[in-house]
Amino acid sequence: MDARTTDAVALAIDTLAGRRIAVLTGAGVSTDSGIPDYRGAGAPVRTPMTVEQFLSSDASRRRYWVGSHLGWKAFAAAEPNPGHRALADLEARGLATGVVTQNVDGLHVRAGSRRVVELHGTMRRVFCTHCGQVFDRRDLAARVEDDNPWIRVPENVPLGPDGDVLPESTDGFRIPDCSVCGGMLKPDVVFFGEFIPAEKFREAEQLVHTSDALIVAGSSLVVNSGIRLLERARRRRLPVVIVNRGATRADARATLKIDAGTSEVLRALADGLPPLS
Repeated sequence: MDARTTDAVALAIDTLAGRRIAVLTGAGVSTDSGIPDYRGAGAPVRTPMTVEQFLSSDASRRRYWVGSHLGWKAFAAAEPNPGHRALADLEARGLATGVVTQNVDGLHVRAGSRRVVELHGTMRRVFCTHCGQVFDRRDLAARVEDDNPWIRVPENVPLGPDGDVLPESTDGFRIPDCSVCGGMLKPDVVFFGEFIPAEKFREAEQLVHTSDALIVAGSSLVVNSGIRLLERARRRRLPVVIVNRGATRADARATLKIDAGTSEVLRALADGLPPLS
């Protein structure tokens, strides 16, 4: 870290010391694991599928599942980075109350964080929209390849933020369906145009409510759910520390903004914060 960032981290440690911290994370936390950000510098241009498109069109579902499968193995192979592990360390030491994440990659869970609220769901699971049966994504991926033996998964596939790629063709692809009732399968994620489940947001609110400070890491806070949680903290006059490369929607509302990478800053915070007295 440069001198400016080092000074900012020292100030953040002074601000957060002695407090139990809630953490909100966005896509910027996972960029060091090889998963691109949606909105950061150099982010790939993308046209995300809406929930309406997915539910109403066989052609859209075919395009989604081909692209999602082509990116799945590279997405699933991504490993937690030092930022993920730093947050798990903070929780293990009793300094962090947990993580609310806008990411669907599951890397906080794999890093060892125990209380993780996945606001936008997870790519680890798929469920049937008719009977509710839940499937492990790994099992579904194997079935997709069995049903579509022509499909090939390149070792170095261009990866999107949700673990998908833009397929060159979907001709002949057999859409996976529910092996229990034959119903429509949907990944357990919140699509564009879809609302976060109310109970999931209440869980996130509760985590913030039981904390004494909030760290926002790797999120530009464009999504309203993040801003709502930040405002919950501000209403209780909790200190808010934002760690993000580039501007966020709430820089002016933060107690402290650190314009730097999340991996090094979160690691430095975990190493520098003293135990709770």
